[in-house]
Amino acid sequence: MAADEKVAGGAGAGRPGASGILRPLLLTALAMLAFAANSVLCRLALTQSAIDPASFTLVRIASGAASLWLIARATGHGAPGWGGGSWAGAAALLAYAAAFSFAYVTMTAGTGALLLFGAVQATMVLAGLKRGERLVPMQWAGLTLALAGLALLLAPGLSAPDPLGALLMVVAGVAWGAYSLLGRTSRDHPVATTAGNFLRAAPAAAALALLAAAAGGLTIGTGLRWDGTGLLYAVLSGAFASGAGYSIWYAALPALTAARAASVQLSVPVITAMVAILALGEPLTLSLLVSSAAVLGGIGLVIAGRRTGGR
Repeated sequence: MAADEKVAGGAGAGRPGASGILRPLLLTALAMLAFAANSVLCRLALTQSAIDPASFTLVRIASGAASLWLIARATGHGAPGWGGGSWAGAAALLAYAAAFSFAYVTMTAGTGALLLFGAVQATMVLAGLKRGERLVPMQWAGLTLALAGLALLLAPGLSAPDPLGALLMVVAGVAWGAYSLLGRTSRDHPVATTAGNFLRAAPAAAALALLAAAAGGLTIGTGLRWDGTGLLYAVLSGAFASGAGYSIWYAALPALTAARAASVQLSVPVITAMVAILALGEPLTLSLLVSSAAVLGGIGLVIAGRRTGGR
């Protein structure tokens, strides 16, 4: 990302104005909505269509790469191709996308969300502490409150997860945490970075699909299969919720510490549940309302902790 596109705070920069504060907040909110849409689309595809997880992953990565190539070419934000991103970013992206898809074959949505975002937070907070970031008591309290809200939201439907599915979802969370951390250090434009990562990941996703076909779905599915509905969900997930959403997230990351970036992602299960009320007809419950207040309130404490010296 170019220096003039980052949030003010470098040498010679003064206190950020209203636009400097609102921009990262808006980008972060949009990214969280995209992540929630991704979860809903994946659930719809794997439960209400014939597509298998390997095919879903391949179409998601390939359509994301195509849309980002077009965006990069149209906007001039970096040469579309191998110039942006990194092989490390591509590996983290593919590990997240593949593990996420396969995990949801054998796992309920609530249990999966708890494992995924717990692993994301643990990965990013531990990385931040290792780099010297320190949390003030207000921020620790916020993280605790947000996790308690998630537990309240997910506990009513919580069941013992399939061991392999649980392991895959933890891997997905660690990989997404690593991908986010790599995004914070990227010097390229977010579109170029994300496009490069998706382009690099696409051949590996194709190889994974071939492996899944040969291995009968890696013992989790039944080989490659798809239908029009499943392909549509996968394209929407890749082109919009993933491609555009991850570009927005990479643009927001330089303004966030690792702990803060981990904390705001705790809102995604809540947003997903709310979207599911409209998209899947799930009921609105008191526990959902209370847990939403706890999660969002906890995130607010983590962000507010910066003003008292939290990094």
